[in-house]
Amino acid sequence: MAKKTRTALKELTKALTKHVAVLEDPKANRGKRDRATARVRAAVIHYDSVLHSRTGASSAFVELPDPGLDASTVASLKAEKESLEKKRADKKASK
Repeated sequence: MAKKTRTALKELTKALTKHVAVLEDPKANRGKRDRATARVRAAVIHYDSVLHSRTGASSAFVELPDPGLDASTVASLKAEKESLEKKRADKKASK
């Protein structure tokens, strides 16, 4: 996988373009659609990881609700994320 932000962005864009093509294809079966969706998710995670390691920026995707998750699950995940960010900030401040 890419270690540069521009390369990770290109990989994400490629995964998104393929995802749209697969979802718009009436002949695509569920497995093909699921694989395309999984590739997009993996590309997003990788992009976020590279961006964070290079710039320290937080995720641009974390606030996006998943239509398959209920509100309590989203709130729980958000609280967990905030807790992890606070621990990371506290650790950096103590150095």
